[in-house]
Amino acid sequence: MNDHSKPERTDAPRNFPPAHLTPPDGAAATIGVDTAQVDAVSNQTARKGRIVAWSLWDWGGAAFNAVVTTFVFTVYLTGEAFGGEAYVSSQLGWALAGAGLIVAALAPITGQRSDVSGRRKFWLAVNTYIVVAATALMFFVEPSPSFLWLGLLLLVVGTVFFEFASVNYNAMLVNVSTPRSIGKVSGFGWSMGYFGGIVLLLIVYFGFIHPDVGLFGVTGENGLDVRVAMLVSAVWFGLFALPVLLAVPEYHAPAKVARAKVGFFASYARLGRDIAALWKTSRQTVFFLIASAVFRDGLAGVFAFGGILAAGTFGFSPGEVIIFAIAANVVAGVATVTIGLLDDKIGPKPVIVASLIGLIICGSAVFFLHDGGQIIFWTFGLALCLFVGPAQSASRSFLARVIPAGREGEVFGLYATTGKAATFLAPTAFALFVTFGGAQYWGILGIVVVIALGLALLIPVKSKQEQIR
Repeated sequence: MNDHSKPERTDAPRNFPPAHLTPPDGAAATIGVDTAQVDAVSNQTARKGRIVAWSLWDWGGAAFNAVVTTFVFTVYLTGEAFGGEAYVSSQLGWALAGAGLIVAALAPITGQRSDVSGRRKFWLAVNTYIVVAATALMFFVEPSPSFLWLGLLLLVVGTVFFEFASVNYNAMLVNVSTPRSIGKVSGFGWSMGYFGGIVLLLIVYFGFIHPDVGLFGVTGENGLDVRVAMLVSAVWFGLFALPVLLAVPEYHAPAKVARAKVGFFASYARLGRDIAALWKTSRQTVFFLIASAVFRDGLAGVFAFGGILAAGTFGFSPGEVIIFAIAANVVAGVATVTIGLLDDKIGPKPVIVASLIGLIICGSAVFFLHDGGQIIFWTFGLALCLFVGPAQSASRSFLARVIPAGREGEVFGLYATTGKAATFLAPTAFALFVTFGGAQYWGILGIVVVIALGLALLIPVKSKQEQIR
């Protein structure tokens, strides 16, 4: 074996050496961290500006995450004007479950194909502005049962393409960070999402929903305040998505790690061979990917259905839902930073386990004590938010410690993929429990069950010291 066939180690950053693997296509290639890309990022001028430009997409994405899917549009759509509470809530659950199935079927290969084509930014732009268009069209959803299916259709379209856009956006993290800064940069973007949501919710609440006559003379008649808020959200996302498209360079894989284009169905075969190779080399990593996919969908369900439960079960007004949303984002953001400090001291797995147990306890309390009124939701609902951020942050940290050296990009790609593939679990469980329980608050148990299942899958996953770099 000549020297060219051995792994290069001298120029690679510590803990991130390239790994030689046999790629799914059967030809020998080097797959692992692109050290040339690391050097390029390290030598970039105006790096901080590019980091800010990248993170502003997360700031803008709060328009869809916080305003559309969590605290404003879905709450509006499940109001009495569209039909019975249990009926519209279950229809929303089924619609989001359908969106999750579409994402599960297509998202695993959308990122793979955009990587191969070298057009991440192009597909980020296409997917983002489809979401922007769907959000703007929500203006035409008037408060009437005849408009329910239009609202649900636009919500499904927005959800699917937001997930596709997120795959491209997350992949661009390597364009603005190095192995030594990837956690810091990723965390900064995550926090920008929380705080962008707070700012936009304040604008929507005080500008349109709270006053009897808001900006531009908007009132609550015929749902105009919420419908105009959708236009504002579309403009917000559209504007703050521009910096990443203008300032961050496109990533092109070098020849040694680049893979040839394959057909649509062949992309699934390639994905299967990637996962099979990981199963042989790092089985505990695969176990963690499965467990985290389940409990992360449960975490997403806490926010996705929190506003709906606040309004439907606990009688919050639209304005009160937004106030709760602002408080929830503050609690989640602060808790992520504070409890995250324990990660390096006691390890990420105890943080995840403790957070999931806390979520199960608080979610169960909301269900069994729902007759206690709004004080119950304020107390235990905010407590739920206390645990969501730390569980998400520690999950990413755990994976970083067990990934085989040199395969960080590949495995974090699978991390995103498995998470997307499980996005139907929480909506399906919510819809099932509401349907068979006959009341909206039964959906809480559906979310708790998904989180508990994720915890059960996580507990056997090994996190021994020899696996941790």
